Amino acid sequence: MKNINLVCADAYEYIKTIPNKSIDCIITDPPYDVSISGGGSVNNALKLNKSLNQLTKSKIDCGYDFEINKQFVRVMKDINIYIWCNKKQIISYFNYYVNQLDCKYEILCWHKTNALPTYSNKYVSDTEYCLFFHRGSVSVHPEKYEDALTYFFSPLNVRDKKEFKHPTIKPVEIIDKFIKNSTEEGDVILDPFMGSGTTGVSAKRLNRRFIGIDNNPEWYNVAVDRIDIENKQYAPQQQIFGKRKVSLI
Repeated sequence: MKNINLVCADAYEYIKTIPNKSIDCIITDPPYDVSISGGGSVNNALKLNKSLNQLTKSKIDCGYDFEINKQFVRVMKDINIYIWCNKKQIISYFNYYVNQLDCKYEILCWHKTNALPTYSNKYVSDTEYCLFFHRGSVSVHPEKYEDALTYFFSPLNVRDKKEFKHPTIKPVEIIDKFIKNSTEEGDVILDPFMGSGTTGVSAKRLNRRFIGIDNNPEWYNVAVDRIDIENKQYAPQQQIFGKRKVSLI
């Protein structure tokens, strides 16, 4: 298998080409199902509207077809999956992975120390959730206490968001922990909703193989550039496979 395979394609269709039980771990950030009410002051509402407009423009605010999770289960050797989500989506994931498939689980939390102060008739949206489901032979092996924590404190990923323009980019340091805890060197990691390529960057740094899929040419091109840089830094003799940069027209 190629070390890095980046694909600009419809994940719902492309995943059907991935063989059964060929993936060691999935780490992915599918579109959230966003609904907003309240908001606080006018200034805070303007900031919130700007954030929502970024999500809408990127078409990552209306959830996704949950049926693809059946494909996730098909391609994994054993269920070993990290899925970022918002609070509204948690019940659906638990109904499927825990109630139907009898998985073990952890609820991992990224607590953002500079979240938008929108709290009129609601709590501040300062936490994002990553649900970890596993079953069968899958084990978790953190090397130290800090790697075993289920919560992460950091500001919004302002620097990476400014550089790579993706509105929901996650800190690569968090993804590093997931990969180190749940995979071995040489394992194959799949991200069907790759975005700007954060999971691929981490996979490259940690000597894992990676398949990344995204249907948006803009984010796909960003991921190609980011992982190209990692490729040159960590393994100059290797190359990224899959499609090269694609036209935005």
